[in-house]
Amino acid sequence: MRLKNHSSVFEFLLLGLPIRPEQGGIFFSLFLAMYVTTVLGNLLIILLIRLDSRLHTPMYFFLSHLAFTDISFSSVTVPKMLTKGQNQHIPITYEGCVSQTYFFIFFADLDSFLITSMAYDRYMAICHPLHYTTIMSHRRCAMLVALSWVIACACALLHTILLDHLSFCDNESTVSEFILLGLPIRGEYKGLYSALFMVMYLTTVLGNLLIILLIRLDSHLHTPMYFFLSHLALTDISFSSVTAPKMLINMLTHSQSISYAGCVSQVYFYIIFCNLDSLLLTSMAYDRYVAICHPLHYTNIMSQTLCVLLLAVSWALSTANSLVHTLLLTRLSHFRNNAIPHYFCDLSTLLKLSSSDTTINELVILVLGNAVITLPFICILVSYGYIGVTILKTPSIKGIRKALSTCGSHLCVVSLYYGAIIGLYFVPSSNNTNDEDVIVAVMYNVVIPMLNPFIYSLRNRDMKGTLRNILNRRLCSQ
Repeated sequence: MRLKNHSSVFEFLLLGLPIRPEQGGIFFSLFLAMYVTTVLGNLLIILLIRLDSRLHTPMYFFLSHLAFTDISFSSVTVPKMLTKGQNQHIPITYEGCVSQTYFFIFFADLDSFLITSMAYDRYMAICHPLHYTTIMSHRRCAMLVALSWVIACACALLHTILLDHLSFCDNESTVSEFILLGLPIRGEYKGLYSALFMVMYLTTVLGNLLIILLIRLDSHLHTPMYFFLSHLALTDISFSSVTAPKMLINMLTHSQSISYAGCVSQVYFYIIFCNLDSLLLTSMAYDRYVAICHPLHYTNIMSQTLCVLLLAVSWALSTANSLVHTLLLTRLSHFRNNAIPHYFCDLSTLLKLSSSDTTINELVILVLGNAVITLPFICILVSYGYIGVTILKTPSIKGIRKALSTCGSHLCVVSLYYGAIIGLYFVPSSNNTNDEDVIVAVMYNVVIPMLNPFIYSLRNRDMKGTLRNILNRRLCSQ
C-alpha cells in the first residue's frame, strides 16, 4: 500500500476586505445594496423573458441563463462576506471553503461559456440571417446550455479534487492509489469476459447514439417524450463510460490500480449519472401522465420551456447531490487497506474500507438517497397510478393498447432500473455475498444501459418507423 502524508484543518479564517473599522458600516450598506440590486435586477430579466413571448428567442434564452448564473455567482461569496461585517475575521469550515471554491469556479466558467454561446448566436444572426432560425433551433440552444453546464462542472470538480488533496496542517495517513480487485472471474476466463464486456459496451454506445441520431433526424420525434429520451440515451452512454472502460483496461492489461483522484472522480460522475437517470425517468413519467390524463392541455403544459427547466433541474440536483457525497468522501483520512473488492470505486465499498467515522456519510446517503432515488420512484408510481385510473374510467381495447404503446417502453426501463437498485442497495446481504453485489452492479451499470436502445427500438412504433424510413431512403438513393 502506498501512503503519503495528508493534512487537514477544520476551518479557515477569511481576513475580509482591507477596510478600516469606522468605515465598515458604510461599506456593508454599499455591498448589501449592490447584492440586492444584482439579485432583483437579474430576477427581473428572467421574469420579463418568461412573460413576454416575443422574447422567446435564442439570444434571450441565453440571457436568462446568464442572469441566473450571475445571481448564483454573486451568492457564492457575498452573503458570507455580509454576515460578519467588513472588518472582522470570518470563520468558514473546511467543507464550506471547498464548496465555495467549487461553485465559484463552476459559475465563473459557466458565465464564460454562456457569453461564448451568445457571441455565436449574434454571429449567426448577422452573418447567416437566412439560416438563423434553422441553425439556432431550440434543441441547439438547449444543447449549448447543457454542454456549458457539463464542462463547467468538470472543470470545477478537477480543481476541487486537486485542492482537497493538498496538505495544510497536521499529518495523517491516506492512500495515494487504490487496487480494484475487479469481477469474481477465474483467470482463464478473463479473455472471454473482456471480449463479452467490450461487445456490450460498444453496443451500449452505438445503440444509444442511434437513438439520439434518429430523434435528431426525424422532425416527427421532436416532442417532449423524445427530448427526454435523447438525454436519457446520452446519460446511459456516460453512465457506462464512467466504469466500463476502466474495467476493460484493467482486465486486458492486468493492472488493477486507480489513483486517488481517479477514484474520487469515478465516484462523483457515477453518482451524477445514476441520479440523472432517475430524474429523467421521472420527467418522462410526468410527460406520459400529462399525455394520457390531460391530452387536450398537453402542448400547453409540456412546453419547450418546461422540458428544458426539468432537464436543468435534473442536472442541478444530480450535480449538487454528487458534490456533497464526494466532499464528504474526501474528508475520510484513514483506510484499513487500499484493496477495493469491486470493479469500480463504489461509494459504499469505500466507506466500509475507511477506519474514519463515517456516520455523517451514511446519514447523508440515507437522506439524499431518498430525495433523488426513492421520491422520484414514488412520483413514477403515482403517475402510473393516475394513468391506470384514467384508462379504467373508459375501459376499451383501443385505449389500453394506446396506453401500452405510449408507456410500455418506459415501464420496461423503469422496472429494470429500479429493480436493479432495489436488488443492489435495499435487499439486505451478508458480508460474504460481495460477489453477488458486484454481479448486480454489472447488471445495473453495463447490461441495462445496453438493453435500453433495444427496448425503445423494438417496443416503439415511432422509433421503428423512423429507422425504417431512413433505411429505405438510403437503399433508394443507391
